[in-house]
Amino acid sequence: MLTSEERREIEAEFARYPNKQAVSIDAMKVIQRHRGWVSDESLHDLAEILDMTTDELDGVATFYNLIFRKPVGRHVALICDSVSCWIMGYEKLCHALTSRLGANLGETTADGRFTVLPIVCLGACDHAPAMMVDNDLHRDLDPDKLDEVISKYK
Repeated sequence: MLTSEERREIEAEFARYPNKQAVSIDAMKVIQRHRGWVSDESLHDLAEILDMTTDELDGVATFYNLIFRKPVGRHVALICDSVSCWIMGYEKLCHALTSRLGANLGETTADGRFTVLPIVCLGACDHAPAMMVDNDLHRDLDPDKLDEVISKYK
């Protein structure tokens, strides 16, 4: 069940869009900000508010790769696997990151601290390779810089 605060934040978005359905991504972001991910139950509750089916919302959620449909760690590390990042050292960076964290792509560390996910592009091609942890973009990375980046997130 959505909390009254979640409902209030979602309903506040209605004024910004031409119809309720257009609020779907922002509404899921509200839920995710509060809960860390968007569960089937919350998707069902949201569908009622937005006059949509759960399947329609799930289609939006699974298309938009920054909506998490499964529980994630306290921090989400998105490692860019675009062509630019590949050319500039993605493979070494990815190997170093997954080795240091002890979690492969798509997994969460045993302590629940990080979930490591690939992302198609972070828009930082001129500073590749790049990674985003939560909302913080880290550019011009190499394996030696990872410990500094990782240590910022407790």
